Amino acid sequence: MYNFQYSNPTRVCFGEGQIASLPDLIPAGSRVLVLYGGGSIKHNGVYDQLVAALTGLDWQEFSGIGANPQYDQLMDAVALVKREHIDFLLAV
Repeated sequence: MYNFQYSNPTRVCFGEGQIASLPDLIPAGSRVLVLYGGGSIKHNGVYDQLVAALTGLDWQEFSGIGANPQYDQLMDAVALVKREHIDFLLAV
């Protein structure tokens, strides 16, 4: 086995008004990938809040992620990350 160190910092923001705080949490100049599931965020108003909060940032979206996503779907997301030089993931 090879020696290595791994760091996986994750911040979870939960509750009312948290979406509006996103611009303060995303480092300046980041290329953001917003990941979400089947699209309920477009029906419950969260997507509109998200779009407003991300105004002025370079972001893209990857939707349709299920509770237990298939390997091929995840590899599609990885390809997007590499192709677009994404450096910040935002799971909604």
